[in-house]
Amino acid sequence: MGVFVFLPLVLPLTAWPIARLAEQHLHPRTATRLLSAVAGILAVCSTLCLGLLMIVGTAQLPGNPLPDGWSDPEVRAAVPYDEVAGRAAIPVLLGVVTSCGWAAWRQLRARRRAVGALAGLPTRPVTVLPDPTPYAYALPGRRGRVVASTGMLAGLNSAERRALFAHERAHLAGRHHRHLLTVHLAARANPFLRPLRTAVTYTAERWADEEAAAVIGSRRTVARAIGKAALMAPVTPAALLPSLTGAGPVPRRVAALMRPAPMGRAWPPAFTTVGLAAWGAAAGTTVSALASANSAVTLFLILHAATPM
Repeated sequence: MGVFVFLPLVLPLTAWPIARLAEQHLHPRTATRLLSAVAGILAVCSTLCLGLLMIVGTAQLPGNPLPDGWSDPEVRAAVPYDEVAGRAAIPVLLGVVTSCGWAAWRQLRARRRAVGALAGLPTRPVTVLPDPTPYAYALPGRRGRVVASTGMLAGLNSAERRALFAHERAHLAGRHHRHLLTVHLAARANPFLRPLRTAVTYTAERWADEEAAAVIGSRRTVARAIGKAALMAPVTPAALLPSLTGAGPVPRRVAALMRPAPMGRAWPPAFTTVGLAAWGAAAGTTVSALASANSAVTLFLILHAATPM
C-alpha cells in the first residue's frame, strides 16, 4: 500500500478551491449534485482509510482479541509509520463515528419534531399552521409537504406567497435534504470537507430559487420574497430542514436573482478555470476511491495470509 493509503486523508484539501469555483460558475443544480457526490465519496474513502489504519494499530495493542498474525512485520510493513498512524487512527475513527452518529440523530430528531407538529392535521401538499412566529420549510418524506405559518404568510403578498411555495416545492422535488445530509455527514467525517458543506448549503438554496423563478415567471418577485422572509424570520425553527431562509447568504441569493438566469450547461468546457476544477474534482475523487480500494484489497489479502487456519 505504501504512502498511497494516506491519499484519501489528504485529497479533501482541494475542497476549498473546487467549492468556490463551482458555486460561482456552475448552474446551482449542477454544483449541488457535483459537490455533494464529491463530498460523499471523499468522506467514505477517508473513513475507510482510517479503518485500515485502525486495524493495523489495534493489532499491535497488547491483549487485543485479533489473531496474532495480524501484528506480524509483513502486516505492519504495509502501512508507513504504522506505530504512530495506526494507534492515532483509533481515537480519530471513534470520533468520526460518534460525530456522524450525533449529526444523523439530530437530523432524525428534527424531522420527528416537525412531523409531530403536524399530527392530527389532514395530509396535504401544503400545511398552514396557526402560529404567529414566521417560518416556512419543506418537510421531506413519503409524501413531502410544505409547511408555513400564518405569521410568515401574513407578511407576504399573494405573488410572494406563490414564490415561497414554489421554492419549498423545489426543495422537495430535488430531494435537497439528501444532498444537505450527505455534505453535513461528510464534513463531520473529514473537517477538510467543510468548504463543500458550506457551498452545497448555498447552491441548494440557489437551485430552489431558480426553480421558483422559472415557475412563477418573475425573478424579482422571488428575490423580494426571500428578502422579506429573511427579515421576518432571522432564525429558522427547523434549521436542519430545507427552508427559504434556512441557509445561504441571503444578500448573495437576492443579488443572483437580480441577474439573468444562469446557463443550464450540465458540464463546463474542459479548458476553462471552472472546467479544470470540475475535472480536477472528478480526478481527485477517482484517485481517492482507487487508493482506498487498492489499500483495502491489499490489506485484506495480507491479513488473510497472516490469519492462522
